[in-house]
Amino acid sequence: MMRTITEIQDEIISEFSLLDGDMEMTVFYIMELGQKLPEMPEADKTEENIVKGCQSKVWLTATSENDNVRFTADSNTAITKGLVSLLIRVFNGQKTDTILNANLYFMQKIGMERFIGTQRSNGFAAMIKQMKLYALAFKTRQAVKS
Repeated sequence: MMRTITEIQDEIISEFSLLDGDMEMTVFYIMELGQKLPEMPEADKTEENIVKGCQSKVWLTATSENDNVRFTADSNTAITKGLVSLLIRVFNGQKTDTILNANLYFMQKIGMERFIGTQRSNGFAAMIKQMKLYALAFKTRQAVKS
């Protein structure tokens, strides 16, 4: 059974709560999460897969199977790769509607803005927007087919 976006977010919140707001540990943990991200094929690291609005380079692709969306991503900076890995964890394998209607609250709960700064927060918002755009595109394509 697929876990809900809420369940996944609550899991992330509880993991981060173990770090007790320790900045250094939190940043280290985010970078560690990024290292666990599955390797993105070099062929996908193209200009058109770059998320606009991120100060670091972030490549993001998506595929859809039976209305379940799968994401792959990479970044040229460790912390950004960790941040995108959190989003992939939340959104991967979810239905297009679920992604489009998702209320993301884990960032506030883990106090993310405290340790990533404004630039990265904007980039993070851009990643979310891009993931929702992929979901919308798949949903639209599905509607056209049926």
